[in-house]
Amino acid sequence: MNDILLAVFLGTLFGFVLQRIGAADPDKIISMLCLKDLHLMKTILAGIGVASILLFAGMTTGLLDSGHLSVKSMYWGVVIGGILLGIGWGVSGFCPGTGVVAAGSGRIDALVFLFGGLVGAGLYTVMYGFLKSTFLMESLFGGKTTLVQTGEYQALLTSVPGWAVAIIIGVALIGIAGILPNTTGRKDIPRVVLPERERS
Repeated sequence: MNDILLAVFLGTLFGFVLQRIGAADPDKIISMLCLKDLHLMKTILAGIGVASILLFAGMTTGLLDSGHLSVKSMYWGVVIGGILLGIGWGVSGFCPGTGVVAAGSGRIDALVFLFGGLVGAGLYTVMYGFLKSTFLMESLFGGKTTLVQTGEYQALLTSVPGWAVAIIIGVALIGIAGILPNTTGRKDIPRVVLPERERS
C-alpha cells in the first residue's frame, strides 16, 4: 500500500512540474521542436544533467541500490517506435506523459491524443504474436545494454568508470542548457487564411 501511495504522490508531483514548466502546452512543445522557444529544451537538458549526476553519485556512494533500476531491451521495434513517437510528438505537440497532464487540465485535443494512443497500444497487443517472429524483435547491442556500467547490465564502455562518464555528460548537458538562448528569433511560418466563403 505504501508503494502505491508513493507512486501516486510522485506521479502527481511529476505532473505538477510538467504543467508548471509548460510541457503540457502543445504550442510550447512545437515551438521548441521548431527551435523558436528554447525555454522547455533548457529545462529538459538541465533536468537530465542533474539527474545523471545525482543517480551515479548515489550509486557510487552506496546511497542508491542499482538493483532498483530497470533497463529495457533494445531492438529494431524500439527504433521504429521511437521514430513514430517523434513524428506524433511533432504533429500533436504531446507525448504520452504530457498528454495525460494536458488531459487532466481539460484539453479536448489531449483526450483525442490519448484515445489514439490507446488504440495504437491495442493494435500492437493484437499484432504482437505476428510481430515477435519478425526482425522487429531482433535485439541490438546485446539487448539490455547501457552506455556505461550500470548495475548488472552489460555496458558498451567497460574501461571507463560509469560515474565519470555520467558526470561528464551531466555537466555538458547543464552547460548546454546554460548557454542556449531563451528564444532564437525564428518567425512563425505564415498561414494562409481563406476568406469566410471559401472555408464553407
